[in-house]
Order: sequence, then C-alpha cells, then structure tokens
Amino acid sequence: MIQPQSFLNVADNSGAKRLMCIRVLGSNQNQFANIGDIIIAVVKEALPNMAIKKSDIVRAVIVRSCKGINRTNGMMIRFDDNAAVVVNKEGNPRGSRVFGPVARELRDCNFTKIVSLAPEVV
Repeated sequence: MIQPQSFLNVADNSGAKRLMCIRVLGSNQNQFANIGDIIIAVVKEALPNMAIKKSDIVRAVIVRSCKGINRTNGMMIRFDDNAAVVVNKEGNPRGSRVFGPVARELRDCNFTKIVSLAPEVV
C-alpha cells in the first residue's frame, strides 16, 4: 500500500528514477493506493538531460507493490519493490518503454498501453 511520503522506483524511461508520493487520487477517505491507482508524486532523482527534472510534480500509476493483492481465483500476487509509471492527464505513459513485470489488474483499470509496453504481465 502506497501512502503519502512513500518512495517508489520508476519503471519507465521517462527520465525520473525515484518518486515520492504526495497525494493519492480518489475519494477523500482513501489514504492508501495499490496497483492500478493514480498518485501525484514529486521526482526525487532524475537522469540528466531528460524531459522530467528533479522536483517536478507528476502523475503516476502504480504497477508493482510490496503489499500483495488478492485475485478472484484465490491467488495472492506481490512484488519485491514499489514501482510506478509516469503518465500524463489522459493516462498514457510519458516514456516509450516499461521495465520489469506489471500486474494484470492494470488491464481492468484501462491502462492497456502500459500493459502492451511491458515485457511481462504477471
């Protein structure tokens, strides 16, 4: 579960390397985000000479989470790290590649472009 002040790795080639969550989008009662949720984050580390700079405020979709999620068939899936993909207002990724596995639940959340760019869908 991702909450404000949580650090995440970036799983795309947009130029950012680490993000810190500052807001979970959704209802006011929802303080935690899981896979498929959109967050507002600030860039803490970035590659030089890229479009996204350090201290930029971006939107991101969580694609991996250490906290597991339960599937309808009874299986629980969890990852080793917390990772996100930087997206624009329409929900399309700002980078052209996605690194590492992503969860199948992103397809249900209408992030099919991220799923199609990912090398492995778990």
